[in-house]
Amino acid sequence: MKAVVMEARGGPEVLKVTEVPTPEPGPKEVRIRVKAAALNHLDIWVRKGVASPKLPLPHILGADASGVVDAVGPGVTGFAPGDEVVVNPGLSCGHCERCLAGEDNLCPRYEILGEHRWGAYAEYLVVPEVNLLKKPQNLSFEEAAAIPLTFLTAWQMVVDKLGVRPGEDVLVMAAGSGVSVAAIQIAKLFGARVVATAGSEEKLRKAKELGADETVNYTHPDWPKEVRRLTGGKGADKVVDHTGALYFEGVIRATANGGRIAIAGASSGYEGTLPFAHVFFRQLSILGSTMGSKSRLFPILRFVEQGRLKPVVGQVLPLEEAAEGHRLLEERRIFGKVVLRVD
Repeated sequence: MKAVVMEARGGPEVLKVTEVPTPEPGPKEVRIRVKAAALNHLDIWVRKGVASPKLPLPHILGADASGVVDAVGPGVTGFAPGDEVVVNPGLSCGHCERCLAGEDNLCPRYEILGEHRWGAYAEYLVVPEVNLLKKPQNLSFEEAAAIPLTFLTAWQMVVDKLGVRPGEDVLVMAAGSGVSVAAIQIAKLFGARVVATAGSEEKLRKAKELGADETVNYTHPDWPKEVRRLTGGKGADKVVDHTGALYFEGVIRATANGGRIAIAGASSGYEGTLPFAHVFFRQLSILGSTMGSKSRLFPILRFVEQGRLKPVVGQVLPLEEAAEGHRLLEERRIFGKVVLRVD
């Protein structure tokens, strides 16, 4: 099969189109003919060696995919060849205490497709049956592929970690990213008032079109003061953040007393400064977050089918142009998701 293979750590140029053996499904596994694969910042971190630096090479990136069931292994009962499906990228053992409690993303053996094992930048992909859901019929394959990783991440941050409630002010950082595009919508779904930040007026405009009530350009030095002004002087009750070291002190200062901050990444750097006085005196809660339970993709897809949540695809490229997709993502030139079409 044709695939885009990461041959070394480095820039986008390490991604090469090549032929690799077509995988065969084992017991309770399904092979899908990939129709679309969405890019994530996770792909960039793995490519650079920031995430999973000891990963054996060559490697195939790609956490998110949609496609058509091509073959099923022994014991598969829920899917048949021809089914249109979406892949849930979180992989776990399925039988430990965490998995059985519905906390599979805390499983000791937890893995993410495309990071810890070969992923979706390929014509075919084999995954466990439990990692498939039926594709919403109102979505294209490209739109469906743009959902899983970022919407799962945003759902856990907004709903499970922050517990967003009607009337709260929610600050969503970096509004043009896939996670933030999802977080804006989910926060609005739960009745919040959303203040979104971005680094360009074009992205701020699109954030408002998506549902943000207020917007702030975080390239301005006093952006935390603007967030406070827009929230009546108190700051944001809840914060969705993955921007990292460069903006972290600003995030702290933009958060209301007793507020909660959920962090799911560190795009601008991992070594930030934490002003402890703000944390203890103002009683802030800082919550780490990675992905979400596999179960959370079910309500997400229901809301998508109802039209209450929607994926945002910023650019579609052929599989062969995966390297260009990485450049677009890394240079932050896209609002929403970059998706590879696999013909």
